[in-house]
Amino acid sequence: MKKKLHPRTFAQAAATVFSNGYLAGIAKMKIFTGASKQICIPGLNCYSCPGALFACPLGAFQSALAGGDIAGSEYKLRLPWVSLPLYTLGFLFIFGALLGRFICGWLCPFGFFQDLLYKIPFVKKLRKLPGDRALRWLKYALLAVLCVILPLTLTNIVGQGSPWFCKLVCPAGTLQAGLPLVLFGEGYADAAGMWFIIKVTILIVIIFLSVITYRPFCRYLCPLGAIYGLFNPISLCRLRLDKNKCINCGACEKACKLGVVPQKNPGSPDCIRCGDCVSVCPRGALSGLPVRNKTGKSAREAIK
Repeated sequence: MKKKLHPRTFAQAAATVFSNGYLAGIAKMKIFTGASKQICIPGLNCYSCPGALFACPLGAFQSALAGGDIAGSEYKLRLPWVSLPLYTLGFLFIFGALLGRFICGWLCPFGFFQDLLYKIPFVKKLRKLPGDRALRWLKYALLAVLCVILPLTLTNIVGQGSPWFCKLVCPAGTLQAGLPLVLFGEGYADAAGMWFIIKVTILIVIIFLSVITYRPFCRYLCPLGAIYGLFNPISLCRLRLDKNKCINCGACEKACKLGVVPQKNPGSPDCIRCGDCVSVCPRGALSGLPVRNKTGKSAREAIK
């Protein structure tokens, strides 16, 4: 029997194609600069990718704080000590309140890339990396330091900062923009220096870790995931637990590749709403996601 494409896989692939559908840019290795580049999409997707038609909310947020000119930086509230990017803040709050980290699990192109890497066979897959509990706080540190503090405070002679996470770390940017432009674009190789080598090294490490453990970048490093995770307990699209149906069998905990314990903390900021826990729950105690449980019914149908 032919295996059907999982709805989440289809959604991820569609979001990736939609985000990077500028075929002329890919063919010519030219960055698209049309009007749609002033619009953000929810997932992590590099603005400078030759195929990108839209802006990345994390990059736009940093650029707006730094005084840049992409994606909504003209919509700012200027205070004596800081210029607040109203467009990007509003975008993040709206999508966070609506979807939370459902975006990470279903709509993020770099999350999809990690999912594909994890399918590669390896001698031993790891449930988590050593120091997992401490490492989970790293994404919040990167959000605070590289995405907020440095863009605001480390400025040039005219008072303009830089999107430091994009410049120093972002593996999505290296994969989608840095490597293609340096390898195939005209004139970009001459501009590649030490920071580019460091970013390529980071990307290689993340690729290797993504083969042996599930979504290490999302779990430990992604500032955008850190933002959306704060909305997980209150977002409209969230995991719901019916305690009257839960028998504490532990099936959901075993199914979660990110180490979340759904029956204890369905609103965990680390949950990407993939729905694996919903699909294995024998009693239909978990619901709220567009995933069918193993009884063959939707989660909503199962709890009626």
